[in-house]
Amino acid sequence: MAKRRFFRSVPSSSVTSANAVAVIGLGRFGQSLALELMKDGAEVLGIDVREDVVQALNGQLTHVVAANATNEQVLRQLSVSEFDRVVVAIGSDIESSILVTSLLLRFSVPQIWAKAVSDAHGLILEQLGIPHVVYPEKDMGRRVAHIVLGSMQDFIEIDTDFAMVKTALNPEYEGTRLGDSGIRRKFGVTVSSVKHRNEAWQPATENTVLTEGDTILVTGPTRKAERFSRSSS
Repeated sequence: MAKRRFFRSVPSSSVTSANAVAVIGLGRFGQSLALELMKDGAEVLGIDVREDVVQALNGQLTHVVAANATNEQVLRQLSVSEFDRVVVAIGSDIESSILVTSLLLRFSVPQIWAKAVSDAHGLILEQLGIPHVVYPEKDMGRRVAHIVLGSMQDFIEIDTDFAMVKTALNPEYEGTRLGDSGIRRKFGVTVSSVKHRNEAWQPATENTVLTEGDTILVTGPTRKAERFSRSSS
């Protein structure tokens, strides 16, 4: 797509696609999200006010447009009002973030995700009625902190006080059938998947035999999952 100073209309076929997503704001978070959506087979409309950013993403997104998303007429001409899923990834300009999300609510977009850069910003978005408020920096900081303090290889908080942990197998359980390991009884967590060395991930069953070099996925209350991961060190 050639570099443009103004917006252009988006073909309606892309808008009506079940996999269509509009991403407004193409900073580091917005770009990363948009590119991952493309990898997953989504059709992505990216919007940013900065022409250099738009030019850099030329050919990488289904549509990428330099436009002021705080302008209702602009969003309508870009057919954003017809999208089922829109992500507001604006972080540096809180006023713009709030204006854009307000417009999306006026359009009755069914699914809206909005990035918050502070608790106060997030509270405003929640009070507006945004169903999905995300805190990328805060969430990543929490995730890394859990990894640093434990022996886990990865950590995903599924919900408040419930997490999934990727960790190495404690040598104590090598050669043990999972159903006989007593892990759930002792730690209050569930081993959901196992990856044997040089093999693919497989769902864990009570008949799964844990072996040396295994990597496992464990789910359970956050503190209990952390305690289990520390037992593996």
